Amino acid sequence: MIDKFKLKELNLPIFLLMTMPISIILGPSISLVNTVLLSLIFFPEYYKNKGIKLHDKNALIALVVFYVYLIFNSLISIDFFSGIFRNAGFLRFILFFLTINLIFYKFGNNKYLFKIWTSIFFLVIIDVYVERFTGSNLLGYGKIQIDGVLQPHGPRVVSFFKTEPIAGAFITGFFFIVSGFLINSFKKIGGNFKVLLLFIILFALIGILVTGERSNTIKAFFGIILFFLITDFLKWKLKIICSLVFLIFVSTTIYSSEYLKVRYIGQFLNQIKTEENRKKFIENSLYFKLQKSGISVFKNHPFLGVGNKNYRIETCDEKKNNINEDYHCLTHPHQIYVELLSEHGIFGTAIILSIIFYLLFRILKQIIKSQNYPQIGAFIFILVNFIPLLPSGSFFNDFNLTLFMINFSLIYALNKETNIFSKKMIKRS
Repeated sequence: MIDKFKLKELNLPIFLLMTMPISIILGPSISLVNTVLLSLIFFPEYYKNKGIKLHDKNALIALVVFYVYLIFNSLISIDFFSGIFRNAGFLRFILFFLTINLIFYKFGNNKYLFKIWTSIFFLVIIDVYVERFTGSNLLGYGKIQIDGVLQPHGPRVVSFFKTEPIAGAFITGFFFIVSGFLINSFKKIGGNFKVLLLFIILFALIGILVTGERSNTIKAFFGIILFFLITDFLKWKLKIICSLVFLIFVSTTIYSSEYLKVRYIGQFLNQIKTEENRKKFIENSLYFKLQKSGISVFKNHPFLGVGNKNYRIETCDEKKNNINEDYHCLTHPHQIYVELLSEHGIFGTAIILSIIFYLLFRILKQIIKSQNYPQIGAFIFILVNFIPLLPSGSFFNDFNLTLFMINFSLIYALNKETNIFSKKMIKRS
């Protein structure tokens, strides 16, 4: 790495990256502007630093292939205009990936950036707790009823996101990075701070739990256990003890709240108690309807799919909906693998997953060997997004893809052994 990051050297690229979590909270338009600005900054920043060279061309080539496939996907879509802007817009994330790598290559000491991210992260968590215990967040959002009108998401926490129950997804998006940063920070301090640190991480995990977002809670729980297993922060005996303690706290929190008990346990147990209940559950569950719908779309378009963002076009078409009794009209099937298969078919899904996992696992050896905790955290976030069967938001949705690409970019950027501009990057075929 060339320089050391100092607060007095704060410039536009670093400022935009620092404010990335805030821009996501403020909404998709602000987040889009921030991402585009960070993307466009790459060219002037790269060319004014003539000593910097791209040493890992394979990573860039893989992302360009991904982009070319997305353009092809638009051309064969059942409705070209539905997905072309989303697909063409992926170019900004390729430049975003390059910019983040460039920033961390130039400014190796990134503690100020992560301090800002950590502060925003815990502000949202505190806000989540406030809303869960008082009925509304610090700004008054989250009330179940407004002027006598029942809100669509009921008692689920929305925090600063007003009407969208995505606070848990946001926290999960930064949970592993921040946990890694905190471990780095506390490890340098030493002493008996390890127990305090574990309770801080547990506090964040419970914050995701109380949002009522079951899928993100499962991802966060299994992700933090995997984090303990991969890192050398704890000895094996403590890893097992901490995992059990976390499980006990999670279980206790669920059983101490009637809402959480119903949300995480009751709604499921009541639906599988008897054979009759199981049949009704499968017949009436929106989740199963969407799975059947997505699989039905895939069966009708097995090789290339209907096209990115075209699930809605296919299933909401009145004629097709009448012919295909399994079709359920909605924006997407709410499960990552079913979404990919229905919109990209076997061919496209194979390309997408192959590129993502190639880019992940080609540097796995360096990631584990370096024990760079924030980097490991970003790696784990990407992995838990692909846990089978769990419901999920649309993969190519701006909110989800922004969180995904932040973590994905950091997997490479945070380590001098993997940063694409570093000479130490081991080239792989």
